[in-house]
Amino acid sequence: MSKSEVTTPKETKKPKKAATTEFKKIIRVAEADLDGNKKLEHGLTAIKGIGWSYANAIRKAIGFENKKIADLSGEEIAKIKDCLENPEKFGIPEWVLNRRKDRRTGSNFHLLSSSLILANNMDVKRLKIIKCYKGVRHISITKLGGREHAPAVRT
Repeated sequence: MSKSEVTTPKETKKPKKAATTEFKKIIRVAEADLDGNKKLEHGLTAIKGIGWSYANAIRKAIGFENKKIADLSGEEIAKIKDCLENPEKFGIPEWVLNRRKDRRTGSNFHLLSSSLILANNMDVKRLKIIKCYKGVRHISITKLGGREHAPAVRT
């Protein structure tokens, strides 16, 4: 074969399809990335500090159906963010909140992500300083309580 007979395939450019519906794969809420393929309740549990009961309370307080996160509009996502920042404004019951009757302020609120980690570390540090039972157990890095399990080896 001569050089003139060898042909290389030409790169064909495919025409871009017009995006009728914008699919959001990842949505950033409260310092966490939410998967767009998951439903709202399940996706909200990816945020540190939100469990199943709190995610369900948020969904019911806002009045959304349990649809995929990717299908939410920008206004709906903004409403979710507002509900996470001000749960009392949306009528979420206080028994769902993770910080009831705070030691410093005496108020009820819900902490998320890094502020939850910081508050937890400060609580443990306070227990260590006052040297209560739990604080002493934290200092000595032993288990804090609960059931003592039988040894692993049985005869």
